[in-house]
Amino acid sequence: VQLQASGGGWVQAGGSLRLSCAASGTISRINVMGWYRQAPGKQRELVARITPGGDVNYADSVKGRFTISRDNAQNTADLRMNSLKPEDTAVYYCNANIRRADWPVTSDYWGQGTHVTVSS
Repeated sequence: VQLQASGGGWVQAGGSLRLSCAASGTISRINVMGWYRQAPGKQRELVARITPGGDVNYADSVKGRFTISRDNAQNTADLRMNSLKPEDTAVYYCNANIRRADWPVTSDYWGQGTHVTVSS
């Protein structure tokens, strides 16, 4: 099982970016999918997460600016980020709680980090 993150990059303050996360492998079920971020010198924090049914949670700092969505058929989750601020600069990580199809285990998986830089 793998998570592949894409998107990110550099943008000026007020701009927009979209991150995408795709899960692949022997998957039976994907539970919660989410995005976390880690800024230099800070701990990793939850940005947004979404259940298979579409229930979402956002960090207070991104409410109203970021939107998480998922496609259960494609095993993907996207994070649309609008009105970006310099304090959104961080490495963003995709996360998913996945039950494997080849082994009765449910575990958290992480994608590789993708950098988001917002300049003022």
